[in-house]
Amino acid sequence: MAVAASLGADTPLSLIHTPQFQTDKTDIFTTGATHMCLLHNAIFRGYNSIFQQATAVEDGQDKADFIGYCLTWYKFVKSHHDDEEAVLFPTIARLLDDESVFHETYAEHKAFLPGLAAFHDYLAHELDGAPLNFDGEHLLALMAAFERPFEHHFRSEIATIAALADHPRAPPPGSPQEAEASAMFKSWGKSTVSKAGTFDVVPFFLLNLDRSTGPAAFEGGRWTSWPPMPALVSWALINIAGAWNSGWWQFASCDAAGQPQTLYAVRNKKLLIREGEEKL
Repeated sequence: MAVAASLGADTPLSLIHTPQFQTDKTDIFTTGATHMCLLHNAIFRGYNSIFQQATAVEDGQDKADFIGYCLTWYKFVKSHHDDEEAVLFPTIARLLDDESVFHETYAEHKAFLPGLAAFHDYLAHELDGAPLNFDGEHLLALMAAFERPFEHHFRSEIATIAALADHPRAPPPGSPQEAEASAMFKSWGKSTVSKAGTFDVVPFFLLNLDRSTGPAAFEGGRWTSWPPMPALVSWALINIAGAWNSGWWQFASCDAAGQPQTLYAVRNKKLLIREGEEKL
């Protein structure tokens, strides 16, 4: 499988525009879908960073670190999926007194999970103790097997949640039910990443979260301060909690400030090719 030439993590999955950016609505479901969208975009950037670097990783230690990075992406996606099905979806269904609202979403989950499991099994079991045997082309083939249903679901779920604002039993604006639902969304959003893993998933999330500024920034840079947390806390989560697996994060798509960066393995491979050409 040929990989598109790219120095960053902008392909093959493009970022999803947030419902708030598209509609300017601020109801609880549009807001909840927007925050979910930003989390999904970090997962997309993680996917893209793996896709772009899979065939560029050459050094032995880099292969071991890249495998750790890939398995953290898997853990992020699987934990996110499990937490939705165990907590978020049932809570929203009870709030709306409607068990059908996520019927299609559950089906979408089932469509990509087998391929995701094969991705995990190759990295965690087939390569266990043998990182030098890592085959980037094989990993890309495994990713290709679930990419379409995976991408479809992560986009569709945002629209599904945002559309609940028009549900006949959506909490009225300003009601106690709306305040309760808003608190639920906020609580779930804060916990879903942190409980997945402070020393792996949290640094992965923050280092694949596009918080760029400037005229070309995603949605005009309106998400540069999301998620809201003190700068010192963000720094500690990346530099202290992230120190346990520091070699993994060199493959991340963004730097510690949330600025998209040239991908490590792609840059290294281009440098090696250039040095080889200069020696000829």
